[in-house]
Order: sequence, then structure tokens, then C-alpha cells
Amino acid sequence: MASDNTVGVALIGCGTVGSGVARLLINDHDLLASRSGLDVRLRHVVDVDFTRARQVGVDEGLFRKDIDDALKDPRTHVVVELVGGTTLARTFVQRALAARKHVVTANKALLAHHGAELWAMARAHGVCIAFEASCVGGVPVIGALLGGLLANEIDALYGIVNGTCNYILSAMAGRGAAYADVLAQAQADGLAEADPTLDVSGEDSAHKLAILAGLAFGRRIDYGAIHVEGIDTLDIADIRYGAELGYTVKLLAIARRQDDGLSLRVHPAFLHDTHPLAGVNGPFNAVSIFGHAVGHTLFYGRGAGSMPTASAVVSDILSVGLGAATAQFARLGLWPDRAEPARQLPIDQLRGRYYLRLTCQDSPGVLAAVTDVFGRHRISLSGVLQHEPDDGGAGVPVVITTAATLEGNIRAACREIDALPVVTAPTVVVRIVEEHQEKLP
Repeated sequence: MASDNTVGVALIGCGTVGSGVARLLINDHDLLASRSGLDVRLRHVVDVDFTRARQVGVDEGLFRKDIDDALKDPRTHVVVELVGGTTLARTFVQRALAARKHVVTANKALLAHHGAELWAMARAHGVCIAFEASCVGGVPVIGALLGGLLANEIDALYGIVNGTCNYILSAMAGRGAAYADVLAQAQADGLAEADPTLDVSGEDSAHKLAILAGLAFGRRIDYGAIHVEGIDTLDIADIRYGAELGYTVKLLAIARRQDDGLSLRVHPAFLHDTHPLAGVNGPFNAVSIFGHAVGHTLFYGRGAGSMPTASAVVSDILSVGLGAATAQFARLGLWPDRAEPARQLPIDQLRGRYYLRLTCQDSPGVLAAVTDVFGRHRISLSGVLQHEPDDGGAGVPVVITTAATLEGNIRAACREIDALPVVTAPTVVVRIVEEHQEKLP
């Protein structure tokens, strides 16, 4: 940084989040200075479209079409990358690091796929990468893992980390509307992208899980080994049946330490209505982290949006300027470029409870045939819910909940059950996630 505590910022990408960052740096300059003792100055805005930059009052003399203008300027100390994606953004970050500029980014996909490479590059050039905004918007979860929870061995992490999915699931449960109808309304309201695939497939949540789990466990995570399921095939019928049983459905990102490795997965799950995450609704996010000394901690807030995400970006700029981010980057051993690869367990080795919905013929002996299959696969049942036959003649829905068992057993049993002549449609499986037990001394 400059000797007079001035921090020069080059903003690469001035869209939804970038315009929020510019707004904070311009309008709240004096507040930031009074709180940090730093004079943070926006020096360059690099983009191809400056519509949003003009809307928030950026001086047109700062507009640049070429990133080189920002990188060659000795007054640029921090480059903020907000263009997204893993191609052009990767090139921009590499060029910024090579120019010995600190980088602040909200790009979870870039870090999930190329984090170890980029962290190593930053280290080689004597700069750092700060990325609080990459995972849960304005909720300071990464800061907690790198600071407040540093004294803990992390046992598990459970997160609702995608606001779009949480909004859709909350609306389906609250209004009883089908997935397609709720998604269309969310798109009309600007709460879902025109192409929502990254969100609803679970991939966005998996990107965030890879980053959070890497820091929580101090291991290098293989993104391709994370089990990922989305909400796009979830049926409103299962949300209704789950509610009858006292459950709420959420898309969860889960990282859990087991005796033989780490279980990392993203999928819809049923939570009991009393679970701490069950009441997180709408676009809000929440992350539960369990440490061996602190026990259960819960972080809640807005996980997306212009200003919440901009809040995290600007906080990272201040952290870099104060030297906190650079010290953590230099000293901590949690970073993927320094960590050993994680031993990630396949989903078949997961042990837990399950919700199953079978569609069966309305005839004698159906339950006997089904329970025989469960028995042979050593699966104990904890409950059965059966409704009257549907007038449409598609079959009788039979909902079963199981005791804790291996996922591999559930999958094998479902293959056999679906092959029975009395079963008329593929079995629906939703995992039941119970509240994690603290391991306090």
C-alpha cells in the first residue's frame, strides 16, 4: 500500500455487484476512512458497458476498456475481479497477480476449479487473494473460518448457500405451487436468472462448498468428487408428504468429517421443522459450523444481491489495506496450495435416514413384497404413510421413512423395488438430515 495509507482500487466488471462496490467506495468514503484509517480510492473501472457505473455516479474519467491501463498504474494496489466465469476472469486474475496487485474476487466457480493454482501464483508474486464475497454474499463465513474459529478442529458444516433455490423451495412449501410455476415467477421478479441452471442444478452451491470445506478442514478439495443434486426434479407432492411428517425441504451443502474421510455433498434434504436451518426462508442463506471447542455456530444473512455482496468485497479491500488479509494469506496453513488432498468418500458410504415415495398398485401383498426387499438389504423402517388411491389411476403413493442405513443399501433396495410388478413408477428418494450433535469436551 501507499505510505500515506491510500489504497487504490481497480474495479474489473461494473455490473450488479460491481456497481454496488463503486457506490460504497464513492458514497461511503468518509465512513470507511473513519472506521479503518484508510483512504480508499477508486482509480479505474474496466468494462465494456458503463451504464451501471454512470448510474451510481462514477467519474467518466475512470472508465477503461483495457485492463492494462489499470495494471500499469502504480497507484493501483487492489484489483477487484467481478466479471464471473472461469475463462476471461481467470486470465484477468493471473495478469493482476503477475503485475503484483492484490486481488479481491467474488468468483466462486473460479476458486472452486482453479483456487490452488491461483493461490500459489499469488504467493509466488508476494500478493494475496481475498474472497469473502465468493460464498455467502454479505455473511462473513470465510472470515470466521480464517479467524474466529481458527482454534477449532471443524467437525461439520451445513449450509443453505443459494438464495434462488431457497426462495423457490420456500415458495413451493408456502404456496403449494409446482416448481415450474415458482421458477417462472422468480424469473419475472428478478430473483432467478433467465437460465437458472447453475443455481437449480446445485452446481453453484457445490462451488461454495468446495471453498468452505477446503478452509474448514485444511484440505485440498476435488470439486469433481463432490456429489451434487439439484432441486429441478423435486415434486410438490413430496414437499406435501414431508410436511405431513413434520419436515421442511432445503437444498443443503454438507461437509462432514467421518472416521475414514470427508463426506461432501449437495442435495435437497428433509429437515425436521425444529432444525435450526428449517426456518431459513426466502432469499436468505445460513451456514451451521460445528467446532470441537466452540460447538455449534450459526451464520445467517443475505447471501446475494448488489449491496450485501458489495459489503463483503469492500470489507476485503479494507482487510488487504490494513494488512490483515495479507498476514493470513502468508501465515495460515489452510490454503489449498499448501494443504494435502482430502480423502473424499463416495456417496454410497453415507450413513443416514431416508424418505422414500413408492407408487404401487392397489392390490394385496404390496407392502409385504416391499418390506421383504428392505429386510434383505438390512434397512429398518421407522414409519409408513399411505393415502387413498389417486382418482387418476396412476397408483397408490406409499411414503416410507427409514432408520439410519448406508446409502448403498438404499440404492440397491430401490433398484429391486422398482423392478417389482406391483411398483408402477421409479421410487423417489430424499435424504433426511438430522441436527448435528455437538462434540464439546
